[in-house]
Amino acid sequence: MDQEETRTCIVCGQPREEGIHIVSEFICSSCESEMVRTKVEDEKYPFFIRQLRQIWVRFHA
Repeated sequence: MDQEETRTCIVCGQPREEGIHIVSEFICSSCESEMVRTKVEDEKYPFFIRQLRQIWVRFHA
């Protein structure tokens, strides 16, 4: 039986098994779904931008 690797989501900070990898970072399926449904006007939108910026910062560090 295959075991999925548990990774920590850069958005919610929780350990999860399912999600996507962008560069070397992980975003869980729940956060990915919430992010794609979030409108620019939503108050949570800037939070998602800050969290995703970590990908760029870590990649260019």
